[in-house]
Amino acid sequence: MMEAVRFIGAGPGDPELITVKGMRYLQEADRVVYTGSLVPVTLLQYCKQGAKTFDSAPLTLAETHALLKAGYEAGELVVRLHTGDPSLYGAIQEQIALLDRDNIPHEVIPGVSAAFAAAAAMNRELTLPEVSQTVILTRLGGKTPVPAKEKLATLASHRATMVIYLSVQRIEKVVAELEEYYPIDTPAIVAYRVGWPDQKLVYGTLESIADRVRAAGIERQAIIMVGEVFRLNGPKSQEAIRSKLYDETFSHMYREGESPE
Repeated sequence: MMEAVRFIGAGPGDPELITVKGMRYLQEADRVVYTGSLVPVTLLQYCKQGAKTFDSAPLTLAETHALLKAGYEAGELVVRLHTGDPSLYGAIQEQIALLDRDNIPHEVIPGVSAAFAAAAAMNRELTLPEVSQTVILTRLGGKTPVPAKEKLATLASHRATMVIYLSVQRIEKVVAELEEYYPIDTPAIVAYRVGWPDQKLVYGTLESIADRVRAAGIERQAIIMVGEVFRLNGPKSQEAIRSKLYDETFSHMYREGESPE
């Protein structure tokens, strides 16, 4: 039986943040088509000797598909290596449609997205009791438009934790739309190339973050994170809020809570 084409999430940049399953398939692969503009070449160190590697950055969809199809028809184990998690801004659906058309089986292996790598780098939690229990992952409309109902200002009305991809080059517009609902002192962080050796975390508020990002020279490969969960002090800081899970007075199926004095 011929092996399925595997779409693998490479993670945000750190070669050790690929999943064990993803690494195993990468080690076994005969052919790897990787997104060279975003996937660090250090990940290719997992490839076996003699594996064929192809950088898809300069290729069209048809050219990329031709590489996957040729490998499959030659009986090779083919890996399509994407940055982060393939399901988030990964443009995999159009590739899968072509594989389906040609009756080529496929499988997707998830990866670590930049949002979660950035939260880990900051030692922060994206959800916090009494502050935010919702995370919105979105982007500004540009060459790829977004539906009208998903305008940034509309989503900002929830004042949830927000992670904004593919938009740092227009950070002033991001701030202008968010300020319709978030206070200007709301914490804002820009995570640049999180997981890479040159990673940067730029901290600020909605009022200051655009100037700080421009001063840092960041124009791409960054996410914008906004929300009260990132506040470092005050009654609504992460240090001041406790969940019910470990509260000694809270009962659940594994523990009987203590009666308050």
